[in-house]
Amino acid sequence: MTTSFLNGERVVVLLFISWILYSLPLSLLFHGVALSLLTIASFFLEISFESSNFSPSPFQTRPGASSGILLGAVTLPSLILSKLVQSSRGFSLAQFQLEELHYLTLQYWATSASVVGVLLFLALSLRRRSHWGVRFSLCFIFFQALVCIAALTTKSQLGLNPALKLSWLFCHGLASVKLIQYFLRTFPSCASIGEAFLVSAGIVLYFGDMLFLTVKKLRGLLVSSDLVAAEYEISRSEINIIIQGIVLGLLLFPIALKYILQIWEWSINTASAEARRYYEIGRSLMFIASLGFVLIVVVPSWMQFVRDFDTHPFFWVLSFVFSEPSKRLSLCIYWVCIICVSVLRFYNISKNSKIERILLRKYYHLVAVLMFSPALIFQPKFLDLAFGAALAVFLTLEIIRVWRIWPLGQPINQFMNAFTDHRDSDLLIVSHFSLLLGCALPIWMSSGYNDRPLAPFAGILSLGIGDTMASMVGHKYGVLRWSKTGKKTVEGTAAGITSVLAACSLLLPLLASTGYILTQHWFSLLLAVTASGLLEAYTAQLDNAFIPLFFYSLLCL
Repeated sequence: MTTSFLNGERVVVLLFISWILYSLPLSLLFHGVALSLLTIASFFLEISFESSNFSPSPFQTRPGASSGILLGAVTLPSLILSKLVQSSRGFSLAQFQLEELHYLTLQYWATSASVVGVLLFLALSLRRRSHWGVRFSLCFIFFQALVCIAALTTKSQLGLNPALKLSWLFCHGLASVKLIQYFLRTFPSCASIGEAFLVSAGIVLYFGDMLFLTVKKLRGLLVSSDLVAAEYEISRSEINIIIQGIVLGLLLFPIALKYILQIWEWSINTASAEARRYYEIGRSLMFIASLGFVLIVVVPSWMQFVRDFDTHPFFWVLSFVFSEPSKRLSLCIYWVCIICVSVLRFYNISKNSKIERILLRKYYHLVAVLMFSPALIFQPKFLDLAFGAALAVFLTLEIIRVWRIWPLGQPINQFMNAFTDHRDSDLLIVSHFSLLLGCALPIWMSSGYNDRPLAPFAGILSLGIGDTMASMVGHKYGVLRWSKTGKKTVEGTAAGITSVLAACSLLLPLLASTGYILTQHWFSLLLAVTASGLLEAYTAQLDNAFIPLFFYSLLCL
């Protein structure tokens, strides 16, 4: 019975949560209690979901993956709570503004509301199975909601009107439920529940942040301006707004594209071969025109409304790049050379070699280290913008591939399939997104106050070095397996942990030489590296998505 309750992934996650709770100051007591209740609720729900006594899952999830409910539920709340701990240190040193601390607190409760909403949706989906774990989960969800209400109605926590705060949180929970339903229905068998959990809550939080800034600008037109009270007057850099606007615009674009292409199909008769050819050309032109209109007119207008730009955001980007042309253009040339050489080389290997794809994909992790490490040390702001541009390109190419937009749709699909494995599908290929975001998110989240110089490197270290060495050493020399059914080996995990520690020992003096004040203790670093290495060994989820956030959360503590 105990073995079925505590598999390797659950043990690592529970230890992770325990360390976060141990590190919390007394001022974050409510937050810690809420995280504990979320953890217990998702723990029992995962046990219920994976119970052998149950009929098949009501959701079509990725084959071969566990549900991942526990890991998916606690990752984002833990991440933001770790940021709150770090921000509290900054506030005590007068290096972090009270307004930003309040807003980060609001984001924590919004994320918790998203998790509660999805947990409630999953629990109600299993209510007819009468499993004791579902009932326990519903009880702890109820207790978590009470703690949330108590925290939000306490003046020391937040200063907004309680009704508005609860409405804002309810909208986050409802939006997360709708989004995960849409994701699981539109892309069946593309993700586990935990992966869909993380994506849904993350997109809702990201969109909610931009919506909050938009509402602030509209406060003069609103009857009530409580939601945009003065204590929430937070600032955003131009780069943050540009990335946020483009990413959200591209995520919303397929919704409009669907209706645009439907109208085009209704207006064209495709009975003959020549008509079909003109149909494909017209479809491509419609795609290009609508995408250009969104990226050149709609999204920049949104950006300029949210934040005052001196010029069009596109020209602002050009001005930013050419403000230090010798450094930034040289970096662009360096990136282009590495990308061209590595893509052509690895694509030829994938077609002609018998090397396993899992190892071939790890070479891209090493490429990420070569590309991002120098830029993160010497040009971090430019790297922020470059990550946003790369993500925009990836999203655009994926839209072209999924919609089979002529003439690039089919070639892109063939090229991408050369690097896919069991975690990807023809409907949705996510591995390159998870690698990019795994490296980018720790860097984006470290903008502003950051007293942990290794935190921005969390993705590069855990994916580019630790995950790569674990796979290569484990594949070649691994003998002792962590579980009877899994492929991960003790030798591979040990190599991954050792390589990350070695990289940190080289990186810390380099950071000190560039002016960083080193505050990372070796014991906490050892704990963070070991925990993330064990998660990589045990989890059946998409490790590129979870491990960097896991590692980053521990580094912030």
